[in-house]
Amino acid sequence: MNGRVALVTGCGSEGGIGFAIARALVAAGARVAVTATTARIHDRRAELGAAFAEVADLTDAAQVARLFAEVRAALGPVEVLVNNAGMVQTGRNLRRLGVEGLSNDAFAAHLAMNVTTTFHCIRETLPDMRAASWGRIVNISSITGPITAISGSSGYATAKAAVTGLTRATALENAQYGITCNAVLPGWITTGSSSAKEVRAGRASPTRRSGTPDEVAACALFLASAGASYVNGAMLVVDGANTLIEIKGAGAF
Repeated sequence: MNGRVALVTGCGSEGGIGFAIARALVAAGARVAVTATTARIHDRRAELGAAFAEVADLTDAAQVARLFAEVRAALGPVEVLVNNAGMVQTGRNLRRLGVEGLSNDAFAAHLAMNVTTTFHCIRETLPDMRAASWGRIVNISSITGPITAISGSSGYATAKAAVTGLTRATALENAQYGITCNAVLPGWITTGSSSAKEVRAGRASPTRRSGTPDEVAACALFLASAGASYVNGAMLVVDGANTLIEIKGAGAF
């Protein structure tokens, strides 16, 4: 990763997956730009030793265009894009609701935070990556949606499933240009936003614990590397074997 220009979105929380991925990229020698929706991203930049930081609402295409232009001017074209923004956004509280209780606005907000942000960033970076005949795009999705479902999380599950569809389409359309696009699907990961219920669920997994942001970051770092050049359109599950359980709540078979 030495000298590669990388942009990681959703890095506002020091205990989050985005922060861990940015830290791993910095340690690997990349010149890392980070972004989030609030000014706390400048604190994260200082803590990481990142090369650039900017506040941006990635649901707004104009702000995304501005962000990429500023990174390009400061560091050069983005060569590694990690789309981590989604799920939780400062100042927004999306309630858990079933399909029948989900309003149009709430459903649209889930899609905007998870899919639209990813789409805007991919669309913005592709011309530079195609011109360079090289690029790595890593989308942070979830097992929720593509593989599993949680009652009351229909909006989130739909959005994360859509991220995997966008991942596959992007991979297929850009493989000939030396660009890969893969997704990491975390299971129960302990972050600053983890609830007590989520931590208990992690303890009930086959590994008997939740994963860590660093364990997700290690997978993202591999997919961003030159060594992953023939891995394209893949969905890398990071869940401690939790989705492998066929007999649930009944003990050993």
